[in-house]
Amino acid sequence: MNKLPIIGITIGDLNSIAPEVVIKTLSDPRFCDYCIPVIYASPKVIGFWKKLVGLPDFFVNIVKNVEQVHTKKVNLVTCWEEEVEIKIGEANDNGGKYAFKSLEIATRDLKEGKIDGLVTAPLNKNLVNSELLPFKGHTEYLAHELNSHHFLMFLVSENLKIGLVTGHVPIKEVASKLTTEIIFSKIKIMNESLKNDFNCPKPKIAVLGLNPHAGDNGLIGNEEKSIIIPAVTAAQAEGVMAFGPYPSDGFFGSKQYEKFDGVLAMYHDQGLIPFKSFAFADGVNYTAGLKMVRTSPDHGTAYDIAGKNKADESSMRNALYLALDIIARRTDNAILKANPLAFQQFKRERFRMDF
Repeated sequence: MNKLPIIGITIGDLNSIAPEVVIKTLSDPRFCDYCIPVIYASPKVIGFWKKLVGLPDFFVNIVKNVEQVHTKKVNLVTCWEEEVEIKIGEANDNGGKYAFKSLEIATRDLKEGKIDGLVTAPLNKNLVNSELLPFKGHTEYLAHELNSHHFLMFLVSENLKIGLVTGHVPIKEVASKLTTEIIFSKIKIMNESLKNDFNCPKPKIAVLGLNPHAGDNGLIGNEEKSIIIPAVTAAQAEGVMAFGPYPSDGFFGSKQYEKFDGVLAMYHDQGLIPFKSFAFADGVNYTAGLKMVRTSPDHGTAYDIAGKNKADESSMRNALYLALDIIARRTDNAILKANPLAFQQFKRERFRMDF
């Protein structure tokens, strides 16, 4: 690859902080030195939000399709022409309808190879989901659209990386969805992603237990003995350095995670609570196992602060950084690798400005 990667960016829920963090992130013109950003939305939405967040000079090159993008500007693919009423901080049907329209068109371009990666701004799953369109989240939707049966929701920061065996499922259904084969598959996906996407040649992976005290040797549940340990053993037999299961409270409380390159949690909150406690400001949600690169910020719509110019774009910006880093590793991108120190310095400067 000897050209700048084209990165699609969905607009998310129009009434939430999503447009704000997108515009704040892309307001730094230096991003155009490392990629061709393409927002999927409408000019009127961007016009409304850039004034609201105090960036009236933020400019986008408006195009009908991604083939028309300008290589030195932030671009906007017009996904709809009609006027849309924006009700800041309100969870309504428009928020879901247009967030999905943006995602649908961007995903189509990703599938067709017209963009090299996708960064998704937050939306409200409840406003998208319906009988006609079952929608559990970005991760599941993209895995289905990209025909990827083996994928991993992977929360990533500089010092902590946590993957999930089960994602957006009710807690009462978690145990029934765990099998040795599924856990083994997730360990292998994490192992390959750590090696190929994060430049970790010999990853060490910690696997958490399901029950309190990791089952306490069968006293508080048998899933560790019957399901999780066999999966860890099978991974070890294939040369994967997987260990566990560990009780999650002691594992994080004693900072054992610092000894591992990745941590595999059994369910959503078991992984998300410690991750957001340690890395909320700069964490990124990455979908490992896909043929294409997709990242997103690790936060939601935050309606309570929408329109108040209080939203921190750090996670959104880091999602774009990570997408570029992974594309560079996967494709041997000549431009991104031509001056990697300049790109790293750019990231460090922004980090210092945030903190």
